[in-house]
Amino acid sequence: MKIIYKIARTELRNLFYSPIAWFLMIVFLIQCALAYTSLLVQASNTQEIGGYGFHVSNQLTVRIFGGSDGLFSSVMEKLYLYIPLLTMGLISREFNGGTIKLLYSSPVNVQKIIFGKYLAMMIYSLVLVCIAGIFLVSGMFHIDHADYGMLLSSALGFYLLLCAYSAIGLFMSCLSTYQVVAAVSTFVMIGILSYIGKLWQSIDFVRDLTYFLSLSGRTGNMLFGLITTKDVLYFLIIICMFLALSIFKLKGDRESRPALVKTGRYVLVVVSALLLGYLSSRPALIGYADVTAGQSRTITPTTQKIISELGKEPLEVTVYNNVAGQFATFGLPEGRNEDLARWESYMRFKPDIKFNYVNYYDSSLDAPYLYRFPPGRTAKDQAEANMKNWKMKLSAVKSPEEIRKIIDLRPELNRYVMQLKYKDRTTLLRIFDDDEVFPREPEVGAALKRLLNAKLPKVAFLTGDLERSIDKIGDRNYKALTTLVSFRYALINQGFDLETISLTNQDIPADVSTLVIADPRTSLSAEALSKIQAYIDKGGNLLIAGEPGKQAILNPLLQGLGVRLMDGTIVQESKDFSPDLALPFITSAAAGFTKYMMRRFKDSVPVSMPGATGLVYTDTGAFEIKPLLMTDAKYSWIRKDRVVADSAEILFSAANGDIRTSVPTALSLTRKINGKEQRIVVTGDADFMSHVELGRQNTQVANFIFSSGLFSWLSYGEYPIDASRPDANDKHLKVNANQVEAYKIITVWVLPALLLVFATILLIRRKRK
Repeated sequence: MKIIYKIARTELRNLFYSPIAWFLMIVFLIQCALAYTSLLVQASNTQEIGGYGFHVSNQLTVRIFGGSDGLFSSVMEKLYLYIPLLTMGLISREFNGGTIKLLYSSPVNVQKIIFGKYLAMMIYSLVLVCIAGIFLVSGMFHIDHADYGMLLSSALGFYLLLCAYSAIGLFMSCLSTYQVVAAVSTFVMIGILSYIGKLWQSIDFVRDLTYFLSLSGRTGNMLFGLITTKDVLYFLIIICMFLALSIFKLKGDRESRPALVKTGRYVLVVVSALLLGYLSSRPALIGYADVTAGQSRTITPTTQKIISELGKEPLEVTVYNNVAGQFATFGLPEGRNEDLARWESYMRFKPDIKFNYVNYYDSSLDAPYLYRFPPGRTAKDQAEANMKNWKMKLSAVKSPEEIRKIIDLRPELNRYVMQLKYKDRTTLLRIFDDDEVFPREPEVGAALKRLLNAKLPKVAFLTGDLERSIDKIGDRNYKALTTLVSFRYALINQGFDLETISLTNQDIPADVSTLVIADPRTSLSAEALSKIQAYIDKGGNLLIAGEPGKQAILNPLLQGLGVRLMDGTIVQESKDFSPDLALPFITSAAAGFTKYMMRRFKDSVPVSMPGATGLVYTDTGAFEIKPLLMTDAKYSWIRKDRVVADSAEILFSAANGDIRTSVPTALSLTRKINGKEQRIVVTGDADFMSHVELGRQNTQVANFIFSSGLFSWLSYGEYPIDASRPDANDKHLKVNANQVEAYKIITVWVLPALLLVFATILLIRRKRK
């Protein structure tokens, strides 16, 4: 070891007595300072102006250090430019200077030469980490409750990447006596290792090997605070592989052995590395350490519990991919490793998940305009054109007739879909038309609960009296909230079973957990009222949504609950909206329906209700009644006359019977009956859950969360599955914009200047000696 230390010390002396090492340190310091301070300025400005949305900021540590625009990400993008300039002379300099002969003739073996020089690079890499550490330590002081674990994990990933680049550069320096050639070769090798993960992806076994070799994204988990044995071992294997190649290269120069023997050594090293890498990346052999403050890189305990209930029985996931559809590329062989990465957080707790991929072509039944087939082109024509573009054969995919013998995906609009199979049960897991596309924990958890034969809440919507439809996408209908397969938050994707019933010829099924009566336009028959009353008397949960003008239809039913729809329509003053658009505020009672609402709706948030009426209730003692939405008497009133939205300005008129008072537009009713709590919701508007209101720009978030919260409350909070996390604590900066500017001057100008002065003095003194 002493000889290795001496070689390392000599190499470090040569390194720090050359301008390039100091120059790179100064450039690296400036780069880190600019990246960190620019992010700090953005965060401080956002904080000072009050932030955006419901909260100012969240997870500042991730945003400033680990995000796609964070400090480490921006630095690592250019890291490959630094190391080749340092490693290009490690061995080639010895050949050019003739000192390699002295090393060979000394009692120093090749291994010690390689290890000594690599140790020097490890120490220099540690110096670069220390420079980045200046900003890590600063972040701990600048961010209130900074996530220390994530910072240390990011530093580890950064250091391992530096060490891997150094090992690659060392080997390339062994291949040429020209330093420039060694530097260029290092650039090329790093580029190959970064790109190789995209090669030969159509062959399963080869895809696994090339994906393992790929440098791209290897530090991604560590930058966000998740350390895995797969990633750590990857860097160690790459380092050992290139060090072994370097040793065999130098040994080969001294030995007169057949070329086949020398080549065999290299092949043995590479094959051994690939084998170890392949084994270490098997799901059952991967270890995980989530070092973040709130375990944010681990699925929530709720989802973990659901997965644990699956036991040791395997879970099979079959992906059905329509190659003529808009999401076709997700199911291609090139995207399968990325697809498996999405499941990694679940495979951590159930490594025996098996994956199958079935490609087919069929008409894309929900394709938006941009993805529709050109006129005259069939699904087969489109699939053939796509497959030709992807250099694949159409014979490799199933035709519509073949796929329908396996599964009929027309109810799924022939979209990309995943079928989960557990024991003899199957269910579907969908992707969605939003920015995230793929399912999150609530959707995955709901699908797994279906496989476990859990008793899912069944919501029945009353039909037969022109109620709102769950099968139509029109502005006033409920398909978006209920059965739209492409909408993530539709009840069907959140663990609810949905059906429609007509009380004219059906009874209310015994397994219905919630009955919905949404704006019937004709009077309910005596038979229907009798069946509904019997359902209420048994303790069934209920949601009744009324509308102005429908008082005579629903009040006979509501009378037994102690509730009544008021006469008239709510009018609200507004410069921007129609006067019949009521904007009642969510009360604390409604905010307590879900944890998300409790966190986000602590302050009053409006829900849009076009054409609403107020509710009055009598405390008869049968139910405990609480307002869920309340209007503000300062801006709204009850107008007894008919409201014409496009008429002249509507003014308050007490003479015409207008009443200016705050009124509830949604009520909750609860009571204990038959050993459980019966829950009923009554609203004075049926449009707040409609397709058009869920898409209204100013209130869509509140409308959707309130609507979803109602069904969560009616299902006793079991669904949608709660995979929420507490807010992170690192959401406040301790510094303001002026302090950040002062800090920027110090780190961008003062510290590099001091380092430059120190380096200049050291190099001048060295030259004089």
